[in-house]
Amino acid sequence: MTHVEHKSIDGTFDKQRNMAATAAKFLSVWDIRAYYGESYIVQGVSFDIHEGEILALLGRNGAGKTSTLRTIARLDNPTLKHGEIWLDHKPLHEMKSHQAAQAGIALVPEDRRIIPGLTVEENLLLAQIAPPKGWSLERIYELFPRLGERRKQEGTTLSGGEQQMLAIARALARDIKVLLLDEPYEGLAPVIVQEIAKTLSVIRDQGITTIIVEQNAVAALKLADRAVILDTGTVVYDGSAQEVLDDEALRAKYLAI
Repeated sequence: MTHVEHKSIDGTFDKQRNMAATAAKFLSVWDIRAYYGESYIVQGVSFDIHEGEILALLGRNGAGKTSTLRTIARLDNPTLKHGEIWLDHKPLHEMKSHQAAQAGIALVPEDRRIIPGLTVEENLLLAQIAPPKGWSLERIYELFPRLGERRKQEGTTLSGGEQQMLAIARALARDIKVLLLDEPYEGLAPVIVQEIAKTLSVIRDQGITTIIVEQNAVAALKLADRAVILDTGTVVYDGSAQEVLDDEALRAKYLAI
C-alpha cells in the first residue's frame, strides 16, 4: 500500500480568515476507483473536505487529478467501479452527472465550454434555465465587473482570463455547494492569475467549497487551505497547503518544483 504523508489539519488554519477548520466534513471521497475502459486511472483515492475550504489537488501530469474531478462530478468517463462519494450526507456515487449538479456539484473544465454565438449574459442566463438558481446577475457582475462591462459581447471573443471568469460565473449562476476547477490558470498571465485567485478567495468567504486542480502548483498552494497530492492515481500526501510550500523535498519528490 502506498504511504500517505498525512498531516493533521488542526492548527493549520487562520481562524480569523476562515471557519473551515472547525466545520464538519462536507465532502467525503472514500476509496474511489475509476477506469477509462480497462485502464485503471483513479486507484483508491480518499480524502475529506470541510465546508468553506479550498483544497489544492496536485500531482504531475497523468497523476489522475482531472479524472478524480470528473469522477466526483459523476461524468460518464471515467467509470466509477468502487468507492463512495458523499456530499452533505448525499450519496453522489449513486448519482448521474445531472443529479450531482442538482445536488450542488459544479465542474469548470479546462476548456471552459463557453457556448459559441451567445453573449456573456446569455451564457449566464442559460445556466439558470433549470433550477436551482444561484447568484443573481447583479451579484455576479459585482464580483466580476469585467463581465458586466462586456455582458453584450459574445462569450467566445473574450480574452482567456475573461473566459475563465465567465466559466466560474456560470457555475455560480447555479446554486452550488462545491466548485471543481480544472486548470483555471492555464495560459493566463500572472496578473490575471492573481485576480482570479482573489476572486476565488471571495467565493470561499461566501461558504462555497472548492477543489482546484492546477499545474501552477505554487499559485494553487498559496490560495488553498489544504493540499492532496496524487501520484499514479493514489494519494501520497494529505495535509496543509502551507506545509507543502515550506517542504522543498516534498515538492521536488511529487511536484518537480
